[in-house]
Amino acid sequence: MRTKTRQMTFSIIGCEHAHIGIFIKEMLSLGHRCAGMYEPNNIELAERIAAEYDIQRVEDRESLLLEEVDLVGCASVNDKKIEIIELCEVYGKPIMIDKPAVTSRDGLDRLKAVLNRGRIEVGMLLTERFRPEIRTLKRLIDEGSFGELVHISMRKPHQLNPTKRPAWHFSKQESGGIIMDLLVHDFDLLRYLTGQELRSATGNMSKLIMPEHPDFYDAASIQVVLDNGMTSQLYADWHTPEKCWTWGDGRIFISGTKGTAEVRVEGEPLRDRDGMLLYMNDKEEWRMVEKEDFESFDSISEDFLSRISGGPHVLSHQDILAASEAAVSADENAELIRRV
Repeated sequence: MRTKTRQMTFSIIGCEHAHIGIFIKEMLSLGHRCAGMYEPNNIELAERIAAEYDIQRVEDRESLLLEEVDLVGCASVNDKKIEIIELCEVYGKPIMIDKPAVTSRDGLDRLKAVLNRGRIEVGMLLTERFRPEIRTLKRLIDEGSFGELVHISMRKPHQLNPTKRPAWHFSKQESGGIIMDLLVHDFDLLRYLTGQELRSATGNMSKLIMPEHPDFYDAASIQVVLDNGMTSQLYADWHTPEKCWTWGDGRIFISGTKGTAEVRVEGEPLRDRDGMLLYMNDKEEWRMVEKEDFESFDSISEDFLSRISGGPHVLSHQDILAASEAAVSADENAELIRRV
């Protein structure tokens, strides 16, 4: 159930991606106050989000780390997030970041060091866990509706919209690349849904477009083995047509010894545009499973606030670290395929 916390003051340091709007909207809806936003480069996006939520933009980053600020939200350039995390550690401020937290092995080691020191709480917008259809799927798995899980496949095609992307998006060093940017969600979901750790992750990244950005790869396919021997296949690309109604028609397929399911994460275009969950077993044909009432669950921001106050929470430091480490390792192990 939703946690009750005192009114808090938060600030935003880094507004390079619109995902930070999730955190801002949820915090404001809970009655918390924003002290201001600092973003020196992506002025257009920062001005749009600041106007949408009536937030003051400031020129002095340190002013958003003063004593009156309780926590920080951050959606800076991906490879700069670890610097903001370390800055917040110096000031003793908990921080919620957009994914990915890190883009390299060095960044991962620095993140581990912050978490091991335990001076601040670090959150990450791994929002997939908090979708009602995913929560419902988790309940079915835990109840044994699938028997023993055999395989999980996740497809997460995305829209690129290149003219709307900042230049750093196409830099491997700055963005981290497609595996760390997109599949970090799916590595987290695998652990969440199965309760298993990831033993190995191997696969490839393919480049079919944009020769002007030589280290930008636009598709990735990863094969995962979990500790209990279960397998999974993760796929993402930047090829969703611009006419799609959302960022991409994401799907999750579950195979078990007693049942099978499909989660249409962003909805079914011929029926509705909300997420849906379909289930079938030996005794019943395909049926749509009613999703849990999302209002009965904490949002990701509420979950983080509960963790800050020492209360129960869904997403932990270990979850963030495990998903980040899996993404870094998969990226390091991926075979590069160039077709452009």
